[in-house]
Amino acid sequence: MWQLDYPWALALLPLPWLMYRFAREYKETRSALRVPFFTGVSQAVGQQPKVSGQPGGRWQMLLNLLVWALVLLACARPQWVEPPLEHKQPVRDLMLAIDISQSMDTRDYTDANGNKVDRLSAVKDVVRGFIEQRKDDRIGLIVFGTGAYPQAPLTLDHASLGLLLDEVGSGMAGPNTALGDAIGLTIKLLDKAKEQEKVLILLTDGNDTGSAITPGHAAQMAADKHIVVHTIGIGDPAATGDAKVDLDVLRDIANVTQGRFFRADDRAALKQVYETLDKITPHEVKTLSHQPRRDLFWWPLAAAVLLLLIGQGLAALSATFRSSAGSAAQQDT
Repeated sequence: MWQLDYPWALALLPLPWLMYRFAREYKETRSALRVPFFTGVSQAVGQQPKVSGQPGGRWQMLLNLLVWALVLLACARPQWVEPPLEHKQPVRDLMLAIDISQSMDTRDYTDANGNKVDRLSAVKDVVRGFIEQRKDDRIGLIVFGTGAYPQAPLTLDHASLGLLLDEVGSGMAGPNTALGDAIGLTIKLLDKAKEQEKVLILLTDGNDTGSAITPGHAAQMAADKHIVVHTIGIGDPAATGDAKVDLDVLRDIANVTQGRFFRADDRAALKQVYETLDKITPHEVKTLSHQPRRDLFWWPLAAAVLLLLIGQGLAALSATFRSSAGSAAQQDT
């Protein structure tokens, strides 16, 4: 459809009529020689005197009014508004932090076929399905052991994210568990993110044994940055040493950041955890709409110029014709 961007410009349409109706007639005084017998002399030579400032006729007035209307229409800036274009944009940045310490080699999980697999393989299988269900979220990946490292930045390229997830192996980041450092790295990576909703899903099977920053302090910093942390504990609380998972710390992290704590004892429980996360962290997409506009002001403007050219051309032809006719009459006399 088309619309006028400045429709108030059309309020000037009656301006010529107002000027004609209320403005004073323009008069100009010049020095002149009065000849009482000028009319007789003109008749004797066969010429009619011309009156200065004689209007060009009714058709010229109508032409000028039409040109005025077209110029005002161009000033009103007509536009053709095309159908809106929709652009989908994620409303959430989601970071996954996966523990890849040596204890993740423990084979106490089962795969889809019922075979015993290590914890990391089970986690990667379930996380891959979780990523595939969130196509319009920007997802990043952090791996941590003795240290925390960004495996993949926030991205919508989930295919590449899946490949980077496949390359993760147990012990690549060291044998220990730097839980606080993983949260701290997440804060750093999400600090410049534009989306208001920022979520970290933290998965670990061990307690914090070597972080430069304590998990409690890191959790408070995440809360200050409005980052929600969901924690998943997959270790054995009865275990000792580095293999023991500190469930209390994971609960505290979730509570401080207004997240949720989950306990995943096997692959089925782990899958149920991610299904629950998909519900409490729903997939949302913000749609931005833009309507392209094309300016059409040059159409009435071009029509006004064309009418002016036609009017001036006809006026010139008419003057030439009258001049030729007058010269022919003079020669006949």
